[in-house]
Amino acid sequence: MKKLALAGMLVLGLTGCSSEEPQVLNLYNWSEYMPQEVLDRFQEETGIQVVYTTYDSNEAMYARLKLLDDSAAYDLAVPSTYYVSKMRQEGLLMPVDRSKIEGFDQLDPDLTNLDIDPDNQYSIPYLWGTTGLAVDAADVDGDPVTAWEDLWDERFKGRVMLTNDMREVFHVGLRVLGYSGNSTDPDEIEAAYEKLSELMPSVRTFNSDAPRMPYLEGETDVGMIWNGEAVMGKDTMPSLEYVYPKEGIIAWLDSFVIPKNAKNPEAAHKFISFVLQPEISAMISEEIGYATPNLAARDMLDESVAGDRASYPTPEDMVNAEFQTDIGDEALQVYAKYWEMLKSGQ
Repeated sequence: MKKLALAGMLVLGLTGCSSEEPQVLNLYNWSEYMPQEVLDRFQEETGIQVVYTTYDSNEAMYARLKLLDDSAAYDLAVPSTYYVSKMRQEGLLMPVDRSKIEGFDQLDPDLTNLDIDPDNQYSIPYLWGTTGLAVDAADVDGDPVTAWEDLWDERFKGRVMLTNDMREVFHVGLRVLGYSGNSTDPDEIEAAYEKLSELMPSVRTFNSDAPRMPYLEGETDVGMIWNGEAVMGKDTMPSLEYVYPKEGIIAWLDSFVIPKNAKNPEAAHKFISFVLQPEISAMISEEIGYATPNLAARDMLDESVAGDRASYPTPEDMVNAEFQTDIGDEALQVYAKYWEMLKSGQ
């Protein structure tokens, strides 16, 4: 789950002059989700250029990968939890050759061999995290914000931010009503739409490019945020707090996958192995604030990172947590209908 969207592509350096065509890895990822130093070091060590292209939602990533022909293919992408299952079942992914992956045995067993991809045949965990509440403590007076339901408080009218993510926003509406965030019941989804419609007068903006920015720029005071964005935001604005809502946090796992028409799967395997090095995984977690599934990397983290509840929640924080699952195309169409209505003010 998460990101300043860049419309273009960033080409990282060039390997010196050579009669051979330089190798290229086309990486399709969330924005602000891979430290520049990691990309630079990978190129230095392998000579492989990285072309980095970004998206701001799983839906956008999925649609692009489904429509692209072989001439414009990506070699590596990073979908969230349930989209791994969806893409695997639709034949959009190439199997991962585990014999070419080093470091898989260091991954947290609680985050491997999940229902979304049994035995990790098509995906390798990259980072995991949560979507919770952001509160600018300097601007919010009165009772503390402790629940998703608090977003409907009149004192926040016009000052609420939501991620630009259909499933996440509906997850909030569903949980406030006491339903599962993975509901496929049309009546429950409609009820969530009605509840979210009541919230819309309070919503200032939707943002999945860099969700911390509306808070940092004083545009919003409370709302949704990805935990890593909260960590990065707090570096600039110490009053920005990350809150685990009492109804339950939204949890997600982002994984590397190789699209079926990848032109350089060999480079994709090399990049995954590079990132799985404990030193590299630790650097990523420390720089962008999300939790690494790499157990060896966790042992290398500074206590200021490993002990930060925003990045690494306690068991108590994960009570009522819910990972999003693949709800199927039929239910997804119901969500999409109400999402369009919600955003258009119908």
